[in-house]
Amino acid sequence: MRHLLNTLFVTTEDAYLALDGENIVVTRGQLPLGRFPLHTLSAIISFSYAGASPALMGACAQRSISLTFCTPRGRFLARSLGESHGNVLLRRAQYRIADDPEQSCRIARNFIFGKIYNARWSVERTRRDHALRVNTDRLEAVSGQLKALLPAVASVRSLEALRGLEGTAAAIYFAVMDDMILRDKSDFFFHGRSRRPPLDNMNALLSFAYSLLAHDCASALEAVGLDSYVGFLHRDRPGRASLSLDLMEELRPCMADRFVLTLIHNRMMSPNDFQHRESGAVLMTDEARRTFLKAWQSKKQEVLTHPYLKEKLPWGMVPYVQALLLARYLRNDLDGYPPFLWK
Repeated sequence: MRHLLNTLFVTTEDAYLALDGENIVVTRGQLPLGRFPLHTLSAIISFSYAGASPALMGACAQRSISLTFCTPRGRFLARSLGESHGNVLLRRAQYRIADDPEQSCRIARNFIFGKIYNARWSVERTRRDHALRVNTDRLEAVSGQLKALLPAVASVRSLEALRGLEGTAAAIYFAVMDDMILRDKSDFFFHGRSRRPPLDNMNALLSFAYSLLAHDCASALEAVGLDSYVGFLHRDRPGRASLSLDLMEELRPCMADRFVLTLIHNRMMSPNDFQHRESGAVLMTDEARRTFLKAWQSKKQEVLTHPYLKEKLPWGMVPYVQALLLARYLRNDLDGYPPFLWK
């Protein structure tokens, strides 16, 4: 099993990343802000426009350390990758299946099955744990609607039909997202998904969580030898890591949505953590992102029992394990891709 190493998040907007021996050095102007041994890192995510030195980028590539650049507000810009560790036969199998809509659908429907299943249990968890504070009848009805969609998803044969079922499920699930927010409803509410830019505090949190999850999924896929840019549900688009978007679908409700709800319920976020622009965009402050990232890293260290492998592992390993299972399916070692079914 691959070691769960650390991700270094650089949130200072004008920080520059450089290499000094076997260390990454973060500087601001001429002032050093930190020094970190490369051998302890599996990934670096920089939210700075200043960039990184070519020497550091080369060192990260040689050591298979993913180096990702985002805007200070969290929008993905680019990712530096080293030599692929996968064999050519695995990627050729991936490309052949991606070119076949019917075979693509067989895999994609498992991603969406997992997404709907996990969304249902997210609703069920709120209904179970907070029965005195929520409309249990409404949540029970939504849970039933999501459950009823699962057989259709499991048997669907076209990507177009699958996308229709996924859209229906998303509308049902997001209709009760506001019901699952139990604190500070004047500041944290959900009236619909908005992105690029997010238009309220809740959407700002969700967008940031989804960005981090997409990065983790892309890194996991590349680590097992798959091409994160060639997906089965999300089709090819220049600059889009389509397979990472596929893989993260089943993990959104349990890894991202529940995490954001926990931040709110534990009062780790406040109205002062957001900037409201005249355009209507809502952005997280630098301090809020630091709080978010610290909590995200802590969440990834929590241990659970994987529902398919029946082994204990940290949450942060889940994308990597699912990427491994996908690779095994593409190699014909498994009869089907087993989605992550959380409960």
